[in-house]
Amino acid sequence: MAWAVRVHEVGGPEVLRYEEITLGSPGPGEVRLRHTAIGLNFIDTYFRSGLYPAPQGMPFIPGNEAAGVIVEVGEGVTEFKVGDRVAYGSSLGAYCSERIMPAAPLVKLPSSIPDETAAAMMLKGMTARYLLRQTYPVKGGETVLVQAAAGGVGLILCQWATHLGATVIGTAGSAEKAELARANGAAYVINYREEDFVARVKEITEGALCDVVYDGVGQATYPASLDCLRPRGMFVSFGNASGAIQNFSLLALSQKGSLYATRPTLFTHVATREALLANAADLFEVVGSGVVKIAVDQRYKLADVAEAHRDLEGRRTTGSTVLLP
Repeated sequence: MAWAVRVHEVGGPEVLRYEEITLGSPGPGEVRLRHTAIGLNFIDTYFRSGLYPAPQGMPFIPGNEAAGVIVEVGEGVTEFKVGDRVAYGSSLGAYCSERIMPAAPLVKLPSSIPDETAAAMMLKGMTARYLLRQTYPVKGGETVLVQAAAGGVGLILCQWATHLGATVIGTAGSAEKAELARANGAAYVINYREEDFVARVKEITEGALCDVVYDGVGQATYPASLDCLRPRGMFVSFGNASGAIQNFSLLALSQKGSLYATRPTLFTHVATREALLANAADLFEVVGSGVVKIAVDQRYKLADVAEAHRDLEGRRTTGSTVLLP
């Protein structure tokens, strides 16, 4: 018997239905995977709400990241075998106890990384990796602003960017979240509910501003994030936690100092097997060495996923959250 959370119509957390599903055997290039832990991410709410259309239509199973054990392999699968511990961070359909899926998005887990850690870090950690190493390759001596620094991606960005030698400025919405960001490498943390973060960035940098802004918040921090950038700095919008940016102005980029702006996504950065393995290898290295620590701060039963979505959207979570089948 297998169970899944399915969406039959887009909307709020109430549309998440916990239902029994029937699975067959994997086809060519596929595996049957028993999940041990499932990651919760803001992108899950975008699919649920309809901001991002589900590619396979209705009904669909949300979720993009999980860890588990392979229980059956299909014809032609040679890289994996029954019993392998694996994880993935870019394959829609994770909110279930078991699934049949292509083997291509999977990576083998090192023995040093527990299942819950893997489920909490694959999407967020691989996102942080491409942001820091590809979208804007951060170098020592640079100044980085991380919006929502106490979130799952934010905490990884703070630790990893600091390891690369950057000075990290983070923003957070409470004193507790500010302290969490500080404990994870942010040299300065701005409580945006109490301070004007643009004015504070100018003060911290003595007017030099930031080389790059990593912004997973969206509408609420635009266009103010642009005002935190030095001339020819990079605005990286990688999420929409407060809603998608609706009023983006190309002209503002020239007016504010010939700025660069991009809206990247993980899926294009792991579109090939080679790119996926390179990204995951870098992530496993920094986590395995202790450079980046993955905090699983919340755990919910998969059947209680609607509550998890409400807490995530209500900004009541920190770090990473996992769903347990």
